[in-house]
Amino acid sequence: MTSHTVSNMLQRASGGITRRAAFAGAAASVLAAPAVRAQTGPSPDAAFAQLMEGNGRFVAGKLTSFDEDLSILKQKTVEKQTPFAALLSCVDSRVPVELVFDQSIGHVFVGRVAGNICTPEMIASLEFGTAVLGAAAIMVLGHGGCGAVRAAISNDAVPGQISALYAPMRPAVERAGPDLEATIKANAQIQADVLSSASPLLADLIKKGKLKVKAAYYDLGSGKVSMLT
Repeated sequence: MTSHTVSNMLQRASGGITRRAAFAGAAASVLAAPAVRAQTGPSPDAAFAQLMEGNGRFVAGKLTSFDEDLSILKQKTVEKQTPFAALLSCVDSRVPVELVFDQSIGHVFVGRVAGNICTPEMIASLEFGTAVLGAAAIMVLGHGGCGAVRAAISNDAVPGQISALYAPMRPAVERAGPDLEATIKANAQIQADVLSSASPLLADLIKKGKLKVKAAYYDLGSGKVSMLT
């Protein structure tokens, strides 16, 4: 990705920089309070490994998350949540994130928006999931047949505010369009890059080895998730 592309993406995210800065300050204050300090969990690599092991069970049709006693699990998560990983996923109803990775209540912190794009609000949410809740990994998950990416490629007139999704995906279209699958994968990689650089809070966690951000692709037909970075 060129420096010009990164600059454009960061400028698009800058509309919420004041809010993100305020959130970062609030998060720092929260982390300073011993009672709510982010818990110690797995390493970033272990967190990604746990996600991929769960996807292997999903593909094999051998889910284990439903074996847990949900009543006990709910009781344990009423007061707090301790997710080991966070995901930025598309809103597509064919991508049930918890099922895809065979994870149950409280295990993964999921943000969903059409086209899995980095909006200021999504960045702030993932800052909370990592800096405050302690998730050690963020996966940006693109998926096959993504309608949002398809629309961005065609760039046709659409009703309402749907076209607001186009601008954040334009760098991917320029890199890989009009090939849909290639553009979907490029978009996931670009959004992961933006997520890693647009937030000083996330960048600091990455620098300290407490967090890794990677892109991945979900195949609708097979159910398999493939790492892209």
